[in-house]
Amino acid sequence: MNTVPRLSIGLPVYNGEEFLAESLDALLGQTFHDFELIITDNASTDATEQVARDYVARDSRVRYLKLERNIGAAPNHNHVFTLARGELFKWASHDDLYGRELLARCVRELDEHPEAVLAHAGQAIIDGDGAVTVTFDYRLATDSPHAPQRFRSLLFEPGGDDFYGVIRTEVLRRVRPHDSYHHADRTFVAEIALHGPFRQVPELLFFRRDHPDRAERANPTIRSRCANLDPRRADRLRHPTVRLLSDYVLGFAGAINRAPLTGRQRRECYRHLASWLGSRARPHRTHRVEDRAPVTTEPLLVDAIVAGRDRRLG
Repeated sequence: MNTVPRLSIGLPVYNGEEFLAESLDALLGQTFHDFELIITDNASTDATEQVARDYVARDSRVRYLKLERNIGAAPNHNHVFTLARGELFKWASHDDLYGRELLARCVRELDEHPEAVLAHAGQAIIDGDGAVTVTFDYRLATDSPHAPQRFRSLLFEPGGDDFYGVIRTEVLRRVRPHDSYHHADRTFVAEIALHGPFRQVPELLFFRRDHPDRAERANPTIRSRCANLDPRRADRLRHPTVRLLSDYVLGFAGAINRAPLTGRQRRECYRHLASWLGSRARPHRTHRVEDRAPVTTEPLLVDAIVAGRDRRLG
């Protein structure tokens, strides 16, 4: 009997042969088992398909679909969500790692806090070998019961990777799909936050891999990043840089307009947006979390809590 899983994991990928197996091992080795794992391959030209089909043969929870052409990262992320059946959903990346308890702890948080719309865990940055280089101190007020406060926090504070949290599917169906302008992931998460608070599991269970081929590093300019999200953004005439930036600001405004807010809450969100725009007009230097000074950490921390690492190192 084909039962509907509680959680759907969507893993969009393009040319991810180097790290895909490690990510799949970490996901399939979770202590929480009631999920489906959907891989949508964005017309990869490397061995991604062979790796994915090997896991399909091993585990009935894995589904694989290869697209005929590269539609861009953002449309692929949106497409994999349309295939989800679970009441909860999580995007996963082919090069990140996940502690065995990540899904179980996030699902428990949502079960115990029905008002919450998203749950995630403590995170760290790892290098290509899986060693922790930077731990992330989550300071966002996304757990506030006040929607404008959550919105303001996401505007002004360096964000975590809440995009990769476990999210209620019904909420994702109410927000606008992920777009492809500059920093579209930030406006997307901000709109989710306007629908309800987030929960953060304090344990370090999510490991975001930073390596030279990661999309953010391989596409250092605003235009190249946007073109990676959607190839149509590469057209300078239809998508000049000013549009890529203005769409970013309008994305926040649209999120405010669409969210289930009172008139007073909406006005407060707009005041925060105006204040943020004023702060952006002043010269400042942004710092990536990945570029912080390395931390001293137990070298086997990741290997001890991520499924499959012991086999690869042995």
